[in-house]
Amino acid sequence: MATLDLGRARVTKGRVPGRPAIRSGPLSVVWRPRTVTVLIAAAALLLLGMALNIGRGEFPISIGDVLAVLFGGGERGQRFIILDLRLPRSLTGALVGGALAVSGAITQAIARNPLASPDVIGFTAGASAAAVFVIVLGGGFGAVGGLAASAGIPMAALVGGLISATAIYGLAWRKGVQGFRLVLIGIGINAMLLAIVEWLLVVAEVFEAARAYTWLNGSLNARGWEHVVPVGLALALLVPAALILAHVLGGLQFNDDTARGLGISVNRSRSALLLVAVGLASVATASAGPIVFVALVAPQIAQRLVGAARPPITASLLIGAALTVIADLIARTAFGGTELPVGIITAVLGAPYLLFLIARHGREARA
Repeated sequence: MATLDLGRARVTKGRVPGRPAIRSGPLSVVWRPRTVTVLIAAAALLLLGMALNIGRGEFPISIGDVLAVLFGGGERGQRFIILDLRLPRSLTGALVGGALAVSGAITQAIARNPLASPDVIGFTAGASAAAVFVIVLGGGFGAVGGLAASAGIPMAALVGGLISATAIYGLAWRKGVQGFRLVLIGIGINAMLLAIVEWLLVVAEVFEAARAYTWLNGSLNARGWEHVVPVGLALALLVPAALILAHVLGGLQFNDDTARGLGISVNRSRSALLLVAVGLASVATASAGPIVFVALVAPQIAQRLVGAARPPITASLLIGAALTVIADLIARTAFGGTELPVGIITAVLGAPYLLFLIARHGREARA
């Protein structure tokens, strides 16, 4: 077994064929070149997508000038346009897409089912129902930038997501949680919550209903730094928690008895991971509305690119962020002067993939 010294770290070859381990003190990480390549490519795609999205507008700015401003240079006028007017929109999209993707990666791993994403099994619908309730009956959405818009809607969405997740988890529990049962119950709860949303839109005043309907399509229009902060704080707190808890996701791919035999506290670990997933999905939904299918598609793309047994968290985050930013770029520029909500584009891109997953799952069940 050969050992290479890299400063204080050591690369030890021979333990895992083709996968050298990097050690630093008591920590040890398996070196996976394919994963690193995917992460670098996804980060580069995200940066390029943000530069293109920021540069498009009534005052076009080249990619080089956008990158110069983002890295601390550029002219004063360009810095104002980019940093104050355009960057918050793209940054909100990237953070929301990353949060949804991580939430989807966790729920799919817990349920052992690629269909178990927050927007399919009702988590996002619970957050949407609570947020629309505040918009329609609380009147808080109109005070953009005010306390009601910055605190009331995110808090309502978080509570709504937690309540719906608790109900789904409780109804799916039968001496453990089976992925297919979780998906079926989640779809049923999702339909009920969407019916509540429709009822709220019927009883709302026309002006409030119009604002709520725009929000329900998932839009990044007019997003400012007040929208960046909540989802940024959620990512800063919950993504590290997800990475810390990620070591048990591999064990949760087996049945509950096997996972317990590996020393995993199944119920406690699953509940903690579910809480992280619901928090990320709820805050993301509160910041930009229900941007559908990002949480479903991004983890599956990341899993196939990395070649992992389950959706990887970090790769899912970067791919989800890039997917949302690119979808927003298409929504803004592909239809001339008409700007569509980003949620419509992600729905068009994600719906065929959902049908593919359903058909594939059906074939595997019959095999």
